[in-house]
Amino acid sequence: MTTTNTVISSNFIQNIINEDLKNNKNNSRVHTRFPPEPNGYLHIGHAKSICLNFGIANEYKGQCNLRFDDTNPSREETEYVESIQEDVKWLGFDWDDRMFYASDYFEQIYDYAVQLVKNGKAYVCDLTAQQMREYRGTLTEPGTESPYRNRSVEENLELFEGMKNGQFADGSRVLRAKIDMSSPNVNLRDPILYRIMRAEHHRTGNTWCIYPMYDYAHPISDALEGITHSICTLEFEDHRPLYDWLINALDMENRPQQIEFARLNVTNMVMSKRKLRLLVEEGLVDGWDDPRMPTISGLRRRGYTPEAIRDFCERIGIAKSNSTVDIAMLEHCIREDLNTKALRAMAVLRPLKVVIENYPEGQVEQLEIENNPEQPETGTRTIPFSREIYIEQEDFMENPIKKFFRLAPGQEVRLKSAYFIKCEQVIKDEQTGEIIELRCTYDPETKSGSGTSTRKVKGTLHWVSATHAVKAEVRLYDYLLLEGEQEVQEGEKDSKDDINPNSMEKLTSCMIEPSLANATPEKRYQFLRNGYFCLDVKDSTPELPVFNRVVGLRDSWSKSQKS
Repeated sequence: MTTTNTVISSNFIQNIINEDLKNNKNNSRVHTRFPPEPNGYLHIGHAKSICLNFGIANEYKGQCNLRFDDTNPSREETEYVESIQEDVKWLGFDWDDRMFYASDYFEQIYDYAVQLVKNGKAYVCDLTAQQMREYRGTLTEPGTESPYRNRSVEENLELFEGMKNGQFADGSRVLRAKIDMSSPNVNLRDPILYRIMRAEHHRTGNTWCIYPMYDYAHPISDALEGITHSICTLEFEDHRPLYDWLINALDMENRPQQIEFARLNVTNMVMSKRKLRLLVEEGLVDGWDDPRMPTISGLRRRGYTPEAIRDFCERIGIAKSNSTVDIAMLEHCIREDLNTKALRAMAVLRPLKVVIENYPEGQVEQLEIENNPEQPETGTRTIPFSREIYIEQEDFMENPIKKFFRLAPGQEVRLKSAYFIKCEQVIKDEQTGEIIELRCTYDPETKSGSGTSTRKVKGTLHWVSATHAVKAEVRLYDYLLLEGEQEVQEGEKDSKDDINPNSMEKLTSCMIEPSLANATPEKRYQFLRNGYFCLDVKDSTPELPVFNRVVGLRDSWSKSQKS
């Protein structure tokens, strides 16, 4: 079923399953499903559900289906179906031959609705949406029965068939379950089962002009597929009585059990597909796969690995009550993964030119440097060193503050895997006074690894040879939501009000070591002292490679755990 060995920590869901297996419930089968609605791209919250459903099935040697709940054609697209499949596979899971759609069962779902009508458990209602809200009552007051609730079975069958055949206008009639308008659970106050909607479906075209509601189609789909444990997020807990009512009212042969767990909330992240769609449609981000987005495709483009996301989902665990996870924990997981995987490289993001005046003109040395000190088996590479190099602007200070151990007039530093250099002269633009170049000297006796010098300096700088450097664009990302902001709940202000206007910084004149000209999107790189990066395959060109910063080097979450 899956090639990924995901370990699921013991949790209350597993305790339920263990008890079911002990009692030989469902013939000791475990069959789960991941049921996304194809109305947008999946985000990190869906990754938690994917890992849970596929991971549990794998743990118990069961099966997990991928099923698209495509019951609302007005918002669904084939693009979303394809992106969901790609995301699930990228995370390391496989549904084998068990990919289904709710639309596969439209005929059966309709027939079950007819059965409910015949059994006096459903009726056609003509109330408007506003009237239905008024009749529904409140959390403290019971609802009022619809004046159409007691239509005869014959009239309901005729009207429902007319709805199916397109005889009525959109929104003019609905099919409702006949349950209990005085129930303390408002979900049982004659919920809608079918509505009229003339919208082209991405699979069935214009075959249907009525579509089942999710709460109606979902338990039927689960039962038809033989699902044993229907795992969903906590907001569906109040819908479970309706789920069970439908399974019983239709006398389904298979009787899946709905179990709810807490959805994933992460600080500084938008975790609603509706709000994410708003960001995309209003051009506040560059599409669903914008590296600032919490979508799986956005995280993938930014450089996150499936291993890091699965590790994050494992660490946060499965809970019954809602809580919010610090985004620093997700960043810790990717740092920990990339620390051992990422190849080291030198890249100067804000270049300042340095001329080493006593280094022979025209001479080029090939210096050896390790690819990853955490993984010696990755070997070494050579990088060119010449008379003119670039260093970071922030690594020089004309009037240094106390304990500034980088380059300053008369101050000596080591160049990574190269030599000691000392700043002798500062060259400035005559018009603006801006520093444009440093003149330095080097000590040939201090070559790294030569063992010819015992002198020491406190500062070590990364650099690139000006003659051999490759120009690149580097994108530095901050949180999409302003620091300290958490996602607003449905019905409150839109998250766009809290969007960080400085969530991306483009540096277009970066200089990178020549080996990075052959960078591939599958690899991750640690740009020394700057963080972890990956090639942006979407925007890179042969003339100008583009790199996204996955995450910086500082690990606030790990430090907070130790304190």
